Parts: sequence; C-alpha cells; structure tokens
Amino acid sequence: MAPVRSGATVTTNAARVLAHPSRDEIRVEGVLHALSDPIRLRIVRQLAAGADEQACSRFDLPVSKSTTTHHFKVLRENGVIAQFYRGTAKLSSVRTDDLDALFPGLLDSVLGGADLQAERLRQV
Repeated sequence: MAPVRSGATVTTNAARVLAHPSRDEIRVEGVLHALSDPIRLRIVRQLAAGADEQACSRFDLPVSKSTTTHHFKVLRENGVIAQFYRGTAKLSSVRTDDLDALFPGLLDSVLGGADLQAERLRQV
C-alpha cells in the first residue's frame, strides 16, 4: 500500500502517524543542525545514494538502537527526511524535492562535501 501524503503528515494507516513539518515549516537552521551530526549525515548520505525508501534496520550505525531512533527523529522533525510505515517496517527517504525548492543546491553541496571528505579520510 502506498503512503498517503497529506500536508505535514505521511501515513499508511490511522494508527501509525508520523509528524512531519510541511514544506513551509522547514527552516535552514534546522536542516543545518540536523546535518551537522556525523551519524545523521551518514544516514542522509546512505538514503540519498539509494533509489528507494530504506528501512531503519538497513543502517549499520555505531550507536544504540535508541540513539539511532533519536537521529532519525531529528532528521524527520527538521524536514530532511520523510518516514512512513509499511507493515512493521519504518521506511525513510530524503525530502529532496522540498529541500531543493527551499534551499537550491544546499543538499547537493553538503552531500558533495561529505563525499569529498570521506574520500580524503578514506571513510567511503
């Protein structure tokens, strides 16, 4: 079942609703804050590199499950990613269209810089 997108909420059923800011509520300082953490930047890099939504369980992060959940929440609440449930899996994707419309070139610049840094530090 495809998610129903309605304003600031993305959901697949009434029982599992995740709050998302609408495009007009996304602020550059919130986006920059969300992307300033190395773990959150790693999450966004992995999401941006994938063609489809990705389940949280696909991320191998060096932090606890509760900390991982916190990082995804910060990204969602600042408008960087969208999340919805498909069955028992919580899927995530980057809100590329919204971010590019609001802050042209910002996401590409940050991800490009992160890629260059990873190459420089051999952390691909």
